[in-house]
Amino acid sequence: MADFPNLSRRGFLSRSAAVGGLLVVPGLLSACSKTDSGTTTGTGALDKLRKQGFVRVAYANEAPYGYTEGGKLKGEAPTLHQQIFKALGVDTLKPTLAEFDGLIPGLQAGKYDVVSAGMAITPDRCANALFSEPEFISPTAMMVKKGNPKNITDLASAKKAGVVIGVMAGAVEGSYAEGAGIAKDKIKTLQKPQDGADAVTGGRIDAFLLTGISLRWLAKTNSGTEVTEAFVPELKGKPQYSPGGAVFKKGNEALRDAFNTQLKKITADKARYVRLLQPYGFGATEIPPTTLKTADLCKA
Repeated sequence: MADFPNLSRRGFLSRSAAVGGLLVVPGLLSACSKTDSGTTTGTGALDKLRKQGFVRVAYANEAPYGYTEGGKLKGEAPTLHQQIFKALGVDTLKPTLAEFDGLIPGLQAGKYDVVSAGMAITPDRCANALFSEPEFISPTAMMVKKGNPKNITDLASAKKAGVVIGVMAGAVEGSYAEGAGIAKDKIKTLQKPQDGADAVTGGRIDAFLLTGISLRWLAKTNSGTEVTEAFVPELKGKPQYSPGGAVFKKGNEALRDAFNTQLKKITADKARYVRLLQPYGFGATEIPPTTLKTADLCKA
């Protein structure tokens, strides 16, 4: 298969901040404390959802992918999924909060119909559930001091300039930096996103390497910084897209396929995609390339 990283949620980080793009979902608070019985499987799944008027979605409360604030469901995945299911004749998202590592087991148990949490598409997860086509990719970027005094734009320019790069402990960006030939003594490991921002503003590192989505989110509260244009790093000559998507129970192929049809209409319309997801830090650089297919990502 294409050499895509098998990211855990650690690779995408856990965030708790929230901004704009309000999505109101009726019955949110009661829905979080009660799970409907029954499940939707086979070709009749979409018909059942249309008849009942809602789709049960699970989220992990991780901004900017799927989270709540003030009793309202927000984020990349719920925003896209509301648009898609409305186009399919299902007007309401009925959310259930779950721990991230419990999302797929809950789906398998029929507690909800769709995981709406920006989950990374990996072979291990594909063995236990159905993924949509990618909803987004997570190109890499760098946070630097305001004005970008070292004039770095990507890992090649960072290597040439001999700068010190900060990466998150346990995240994939360290392997990207090493793969680009940056010396290990020029790579500093940090524990939290805010540690990276503080190290940039304090001059302890020249750049903090992370997904553009995460860095744009972080820059909102760190005024002495800016974020470079996003780029797709490579490992052994293979682009590292870090894609995520919606997740369905196995047996719900028809529902997943109907979802994909509507998803494609959004990802093919750059202006619409950006308009919907810009409040959560997603832009044109996060639109999945048409050549990136879940079937390839799921191959071990």
